[in-house]
Amino acid sequence: MDLKNTVINLMPAPLVRLFASPYIAGKGIGAGVAKAEELYTKLGISSTVDLLAEEVFSREDVEATVQIYLRMVEALKDRPYASISLKPTSLGINESEAYCQENLRRIVSAAALHGMHITLDMEDRHFTDVTLRMFKAIREDFDNFGIVLQSRLFRTTEDIQNLHAKPCKVRICIGIYREPAEVALQEKPDMKEKVYQHVQLLLEKGHYPEIATHDEPLIRRCMKYLDDKGVSKDAYEFQMLLGVPRAELQQEIVKRGQVIRLYVPFAEDWKYAVHYLKRRLAANPAMVGMVLKNMLGS
Repeated sequence: MDLKNTVINLMPAPLVRLFASPYIAGKGIGAGVAKAEELYTKLGISSTVDLLAEEVFSREDVEATVQIYLRMVEALKDRPYASISLKPTSLGINESEAYCQENLRRIVSAAALHGMHITLDMEDRHFTDVTLRMFKAIREDFDNFGIVLQSRLFRTTEDIQNLHAKPCKVRICIGIYREPAEVALQEKPDMKEKVYQHVQLLLEKGHYPEIATHDEPLIRRCMKYLDDKGVSKDAYEFQMLLGVPRAELQQEIVKRGQVIRLYVPFAEDWKYAVHYLKRRLAANPAMVGMVLKNMLGS
């Protein structure tokens, strides 16, 4: 572990929450719903709402997490600007693939009744195969189910080639998890180049790319490609994280008539929020400066 990660891991939870609080809607479903509504009514920005809960092990805790997601579906069902994201490690994958898939299916089927989209997040490389298997099995029966792929992994081009035959929404991003050189790119410029290539491949395969990046040059490069190819504005969208100061760019995307969607996490237990925030700080230490800028209104 390098010095940067050591320092971040030693940071007390209250300090982490202070510096990274703009990146979380708050505590409880109500906070997530309220933030999603605020973003859309005031700024025209869509949301994907997520419960921060990773590495959940006991059946009791998994079932509690499932129930929170089912309540989220009910709370968001009349808000077409909001979708939901979820993670295998919070829904039983630590027990078995079958158990996790059963829980995913419960949530996706409940959302399908309201035409609500669900995105299955991708975690580190140890979960890639099982996540894709569960996604493909459930996608067979439900059209409101999408997946995340990470451009840093060497395997992603092949994974796109082997995605479900039915078109689906695919969030393409660099990925937050540090992976070894034998399975993943190590330099950010290379990862960003792959995002650009993967957007093109997803479109060629008939999928709906959700271009998840804060990198303005990459966004503008994708915009130019999409415009030059005459791709319909309802065939893709851009995604960013709540709290990252990109307001002008986000509003530019809205004015272009394109969807910009923010990842809006909330917490029921702050220990999961702190874990999420530490990972974000480790991946991007400049967050500290961004948060200070937000706090000072400059």
